[in-house]
Amino acid sequence: MQVLIVESNPDLAEVWKKHLERSGAAVRVATSQEAAIDTLQADIIDVIVLDLVLKDGSAFAIADFASYRRPDARVVFVTKSSFFSDGSIFNLIPNAAAFVDAGTPPDDIAAIVEHHGPDN
Repeated sequence: MQVLIVESNPDLAEVWKKHLERSGAAVRVATSQEAAIDTLQADIIDVIVLDLVLKDGSAFAIADFASYRRPDARVVFVTKSSFFSDGSIFNLIPNAAAFVDAGTPPDDIAAIVEHHGPDN
C-alpha cells in the first residue's frame, strides 16, 4: 500500500510514518500543499493521511486534486479542530474515508489507513 502523509509538523509526520511502515506501507511525507501535489502527480497513492489545517497550503485543495488525479485514493483527515465533527466533511470531499482527532494514537491511525487501503 502506498501512503502519503501531509502534515506541517515533520516530527508528527515521522511518528505516523514509522507506525505505517511497521504495518507494511510504503510512505511518503509532504509538509506543504505544493509537495503533496508534486507527489500525487508523480506517484500512485492509495491512502492520504491529511492534516486538515496546514501551515502551507490547503487540505481541501490537496483532497480535490487527489480526487481528480488519483480518484481511487482515500483520504483520512486528521485535525485538532472540531469544525467538521458533524460529519459534513464527507459531503464536501467525495474521497474522504475517515475523520479523526490529531490525538488519535499512531497505531490507531495505522489501523484506519490499513482498513481503507486498496485490499479492503
